[in-house]
Amino acid sequence: MNLSQAYFSGAWMPLQDAQIPLSDVGFGLGVTVVERLRTFAGRPFRVEEHLTRLERSLEIVGWNAASIVDEVRQAVAAFPDVNAELMAPGDDWYIAIFVTPGDTPAATQPRIGVHGGPLPFAGWADKFETGVDVVITDVRQTPANCWPPELKCRSRMHYYLADQEAARRQPGARAVLLNQQGFIGEASTANVVAYYTGRGLVTPRIDGVLPGISQQVLFELADAAGVAHVEADLTPQEFAAADELFITSTSICLQPIVRVDGQTVGNGRPGPLYRQLLTAWSEKVGVDIAAQARQFASR
Repeated sequence: MNLSQAYFSGAWMPLQDAQIPLSDVGFGLGVTVVERLRTFAGRPFRVEEHLTRLERSLEIVGWNAASIVDEVRQAVAAFPDVNAELMAPGDDWYIAIFVTPGDTPAATQPRIGVHGGPLPFAGWADKFETGVDVVITDVRQTPANCWPPELKCRSRMHYYLADQEAARRQPGARAVLLNQQGFIGEASTANVVAYYTGRGLVTPRIDGVLPGISQQVLFELADAAGVAHVEADLTPQEFAAADELFITSTSICLQPIVRVDGQTVGNGRPGPLYRQLLTAWSEKVGVDIAAQARQFASR
């Protein structure tokens, strides 16, 4: 059981007491703006970048962005100290943020929550070494005229359906969605990145996907290593033909994709650039990312 303290509607309380009523528009219509951070060495990582993205999402839906972000900032800063006694030495947690409109669509009294718990390392600790299989699904990203790709929200039925399709086609694989034009978009809840010798890192165009905080960290590490990175449209065939492929998100940071629709990427094992970048990431945050995941996967 997660015994942590959560911030909800202006107060700290046991997580199980932070309950959203059925009258909340966030429940009734799925109108909820979200963010998710993780800690390294017990402290939240890239807080301001996540809050900037949160603020942009709140602006898109027309809520009081500045006021909400200030409240969230204070709660995120306090979260590790409020829950310090529950954090095992060497462990790290996720920190989730949500904002709903409250009981009226106008969001005059939004409900704001910040909660978290130990990272679920067991679900993906082995993937740092074995790599990730992905399936390119028939489910596509929502078009920008439904909601902008930069809006990070809880309306994720397309991700759910894509994951369900991937599970049917290849148990254990992650889903990759194409955009409405048929080019590679993103994985469910993660960005994807291709690497080609002589070309560098190639990512789907940023204006067509949710801008990833971890993807930006990857770009910084690539810059430090002298590895070029560009944005471009990638067909599924071009994507599968990369020398290396990566998946990147807040919790996992960086993992290698080793098969696409059953087709081997490179030699079918994590490649040298992946190992170089993961090592650099670990050095940047002062935590051996893969070793930590293995250590706490069995809890």
